[in-house]
Amino acid sequence: MTLLYSLVGVSRPLDPADRYATSWLLSPTILALLRLSLSLWAFTTIFVIFGWNDSHGHAQHSRRSFSYFTNLTYWGLAFYFLFSGLHSFSYARSGTPWLRSWPRSLQVAHAIFYTTVITFPILVTVVFWAILYSGPWFPVVFDAWSNGLDPSSTDLTPQQISQHALNSVLALVEILLPRTEPPPILHLPFLIVILALYLALAYITVATEAFYTYSFLDPGRGKARVAGYVFGILVAICVVYGLVWGLIWTRQWVTERVWGMSGKLSPRARRDDEDIEMSEERK
Repeated sequence: MTLLYSLVGVSRPLDPADRYATSWLLSPTILALLRLSLSLWAFTTIFVIFGWNDSHGHAQHSRRSFSYFTNLTYWGLAFYFLFSGLHSFSYARSGTPWLRSWPRSLQVAHAIFYTTVITFPILVTVVFWAILYSGPWFPVVFDAWSNGLDPSSTDLTPQQISQHALNSVLALVEILLPRTEPPPILHLPFLIVILALYLALAYITVATEAFYTYSFLDPGRGKARVAGYVFGILVAICVVYGLVWGLIWTRQWVTERVWGMSGKLSPRARRDDEDIEMSEERK
C-alpha cells in the first residue's frame, strides 16, 4: 500500500516541502486569498446562472446542468479553489497545511483532484471550440458570458466566456503559480476512468431524462461516429496531460533552477523547505 501511495504522489508525510500550499511568486497568505477569490468567482458564476435561468422560466436547464461535463468540471474548480485556499491559509497561519492532517485516502483524492483541475478544463475548452461551437457569437451578452441556454432547444447552447474560456485560465493559475510538481503518470488512468464514468452518466441521462448531453454521443447519428469521438477525446486527454506535465516541469525548472526562486514559505513552518528537499534527495 505504501508503494501505491508513493506512485500516486502521496508521500509520508504528505508533501513535505508544502508545494500544494505555497507559490514560487506569492506569499502563502496572498495565494490563499487568490484561491479563495477564484472559488468565490466560480460559485458566483454558477449561482448567477441558476438565478438567471429561474427568473427567465428555464429552471429545468439548471437541473439538467448536472449532467454536463462542462458544468461538473466547473463545480470541481469552485470546490478545488475553496479547499486549496483553506490549505494555503492554514499553512500561512500555522506553518502546517490542513491537508497534512487528512486521512491518506483523502490526500490521494486531493492529489488526483489537483490533476483533474489542471487537465479537464483545458479538455473542455478544446472540445467545445473544436467540436461543439459553430457560431455566430451570441447576441445576448449574458449568454456569451455564462452558461448560455437556448430556450427553444433541449441542448445547452455554446457555453462561452466563463465556462469555456476562463475555465482554462483558472487551470493555468494552478499550473503556473503554485510550487506543485508534475502529476504522476499513474494519475492518467484515473483521468481516463473518470471520463469513462462520465460517459456512463451521459447514457444514464438519456435513459432517465431522454436527451443527449452532447449530440456527438447520439448513436442515431452513426455508431462509428460516436466511437470516433470517444476515441478522439481519449487521445485528447492524453495529449492535454502530457502538455500540462511539460508546463509544470518547465515552470519548476525555470523558477527553481534558473531563477533560484525556491518558494515563498511561511515563517511559522517548522522545517526549512530546502532542507526537506535536500534530505529527500539523499534517500
